[in-house]
Amino acid sequence: MRARVLFFGMLKEVVGRAAEDAEFPAGADLRAVFECYAARFPKLHQMAASIVVARNQEFAALSTALTDGDEVAFLPPVSGGADVAFEAYAPLEIEESGHYFALTREAIDVRPLVARVQTGAEGAVVTFEGTVRNNTNGRPTLCLDYDCYEPMALKTMAQIGCEIAAAHAVTRVAMVHRLGRMLVGEISVAVIVAAPHRKPAFDAALEGINRLKKLVPIWKKEHFVDGEVWVEGEWDRDVPVAG
Repeated sequence: MRARVLFFGMLKEVVGRAAEDAEFPAGADLRAVFECYAARFPKLHQMAASIVVARNQEFAALSTALTDGDEVAFLPPVSGGADVAFEAYAPLEIEESGHYFALTREAIDVRPLVARVQTGAEGAVVTFEGTVRNNTNGRPTLCLDYDCYEPMALKTMAQIGCEIAAAHAVTRVAMVHRLGRMLVGEISVAVIVAAPHRKPAFDAALEGINRLKKLVPIWKKEHFVDGEVWVEGEWDRDVPVAG
């Protein structure tokens, strides 16, 4: 069986590539795929407890059977330039029942996003903007680069947003994440929630950014004056890991 295997964030540096096509024996599962690469790159075994595997852009357990033509992705802990290999997955936006989700390489302007979620029935619009800090624990930051599994990230953002809208008394939700290089002070992510009343708007916006940070496959590399590092975040506890 032939599969397309993808690597993101720090894992690209571990294996020395972003993607490759590989052959696997009939009856192989995702564990066999992982073990194949871990045998070649032992550091993957050391990181197994924090690596998540996706099959065809959905989280999957290692026991999941592989089929011919599958796309398998190895994902390090989320921390969210963009990988240009995935620009072919356009469009980078989804609109569903009035909710809006997008990935962009341009500066985020929240004004049209606020206008997009307003219907006239709102008494509150809550906007969260995540911005690039000028330091991490006192270490001066020059810029950030974001790597992203674009099709899965967009699909996951839409799922989170629609679930939040169904769980809270809100009218519309919008989520936009920027990709590529960002400088200090620039907006990396925006979550906007419109609702008749302020409490559900605040609650939904907070839940939205918290879930986005733990579920959406976006990774951040921070550049300092004296070096650079991939920022390790933490997967949601319900996401299956490789180890």
